[in-house]
Amino acid sequence: MIVLNLECSRKHTFEGWFASSDAFAQQSAGKLVACPVCGCTEIQRKPSAPYVQARTVAKPPTADTSSVSRLAQLVSRMREAAATAEDVGQAFAEEARKIHYGDAPDRTIRGQATRDEVTELIDEGIGVLPVPAAKEDLH
Repeated sequence: MIVLNLECSRKHTFEGWFASSDAFAQQSAGKLVACPVCGCTEIQRKPSAPYVQARTVAKPPTADTSSVSRLAQLVSRMREAAATAEDVGQAFAEEARKIHYGDAPDRTIRGQATRDEVTELIDEGIGVLPVPAAKEDLH
């Protein structure tokens, strides 16, 4: 098993694990290697120190299974964090700006914002992240 540093044509960098250099070349030629950020399949190998897994290890899960599992875990953790945050309701965008600019105490908040408000906050450099509602909250 070898670990390669890779980069897509959109300049996203990531690691890939392959059985050999030939395995990477074959998979890449068949457009089977995709950027985990944007899905681009135009991938090139970047210089890196060689790393070879010398002993047998459990086979890593397929990309589809592990990606879905990691995403589900991330969403679950985001919901847990949101549950403990202060609910500021419709005043979310206004309160996020106050916190960002030091006009309100620094704290974790949650609430509702329109798509335009979220875009404006991000354009201002204010880190916000929409958290999807839990399945049971949709009914």
